[in-house]
Amino acid sequence: MWQLEPCAFSEPHEAKSRGHMLAPAALLLLSVFAPVPVLAQCAGNVSTPRAVADCAASSIPQATVASLDPNHPYTLAELIDIAEHNNPRTRIVWERARQRAAGLGLARSAYYPILAGIAAFADQRIVNPFPKPLAPDGYTMVQVPVIQPELKLQYLIFDGGARDAHVDAATEEKLAAGANFIQANQEIAFRVSAAYYKLITAQERLQATEESLKTAKTTLDAAEARLANGRGTLPDVLHARSEAAQATFDRESADGDEQLARIALTEAMGAEPTPNIRIASQAAPPPQELALPIDGLIDRALAGRPDLMAAASEIRAADDAIRSVKAEFKPKVVSQVSVAQTSMWPTSSYGELGSASRPTWTAGVLVEWEIFDGGVRKNKLEAAESRRRQAQDELTEIHDRATREVWNAYIGFRSALRKHEAATALVESASASYAASLDAYNSGVRNLIDVVTAEKQLAQSRLAGVSARSQLFLEAVNLEFVTGNLLRSQSSATSAQPATATPTSQTPQGGK
Repeated sequence: MWQLEPCAFSEPHEAKSRGHMLAPAALLLLSVFAPVPVLAQCAGNVSTPRAVADCAASSIPQATVASLDPNHPYTLAELIDIAEHNNPRTRIVWERARQRAAGLGLARSAYYPILAGIAAFADQRIVNPFPKPLAPDGYTMVQVPVIQPELKLQYLIFDGGARDAHVDAATEEKLAAGANFIQANQEIAFRVSAAYYKLITAQERLQATEESLKTAKTTLDAAEARLANGRGTLPDVLHARSEAAQATFDRESADGDEQLARIALTEAMGAEPTPNIRIASQAAPPPQELALPIDGLIDRALAGRPDLMAAASEIRAADDAIRSVKAEFKPKVVSQVSVAQTSMWPTSSYGELGSASRPTWTAGVLVEWEIFDGGVRKNKLEAAESRRRQAQDELTEIHDRATREVWNAYIGFRSALRKHEAATALVESASASYAASLDAYNSGVRNLIDVVTAEKQLAQSRLAGVSARSQLFLEAVNLEFVTGNLLRSQSSATSAQPATATPTSQTPQGGK
């Protein structure tokens, strides 16, 4: 297990950009590896946790439900933008970021003096013992009405560093909230991207079944033509009809799956589930290479994943909380000044008292030092130290998970890349095999069984090709997600062109 220091995951100094920039590989795909701007929530400077936190603190999310135009073909960038505006998860982390920002403002307010206005309206009746030679009753009854408007100023001069610790802790908590905001947006973008590519896969599978249906009808036409010419048999025709019926069944099944994939996409966006959504399916070239070696991918993840940034900020906040509790063991020095206008009109049961309306004031410096508090500070310190150890363990856990996820995504992408290459070759071979079998059957040198077998192999290869291409895109998006690069403008982890520096034949070497 790694023992991680939070400074290793401090906020990165990245170039500032307008709006979210979808990473080229995240949208491989539809943008031909070009960054795509997304007009998402907090469309200003959102390149760092600090920028996101500042943006979230200055605006209030609106609870809206996405309204989709069934006649508009949506790009992936538009779908992610709609999801970030309407998904409840985004609004939750947004409000948390606002709360953390308010907490920072509260901590900073401790540096300012406290100015209070006080207005006292009182009426006091007092019995004072008094010698009988001077007062016949042996006492005097005094009644004193008082009106006293007052201004009171109090300022904390010294607190042992408690205010500094509170501000530092609130700052780190604000940065953690900003990082969590980015993480939530990336998770939403990943879910929408996955649903988007699954819909594309369903559409391509539907297209593949339609092509298979055409192939089956071609085979049926050939069998019926041979039967009409007296060179075929009825069983061959019936067999061909059976295969055509099976192809029709597969086509209808694929059509239903495509409709379900549309509903799943709208649900991932936070919109009303409906199959009435169109997507702009551009013919983007599939990725062909890893642009970074495994060590580079792991380094990118450890430096750029928002969950690691948030965990590191939580550790620093815990350290500051410990400083704050330790400061409570030190004395505090407070200055206090009050200025008032005191007006009174006293009356007495014996004798005469004069009224007064005079300015009054007090000024002083108070030194406060708690010597014994029943163990309050000790328990608070133990709790703060426990929180720090917990935050350290959480960071270690996230670090290990990030490394594991990068390895899994790396291996998954390489495997998907090879499967895509194999599937492409399989489709070409199956197409050639079917064409040759059909020509031979029409020439009378092959039987229908050979044609049907080649037809099935072609249909299976088409579906395998669709699945392999879809898996390649999904693995590419997953690789960008686990490295924390899904909504960033950094270079992609994959490339559509063969890379010379990082060949795909690279053999994984040991964990990091």
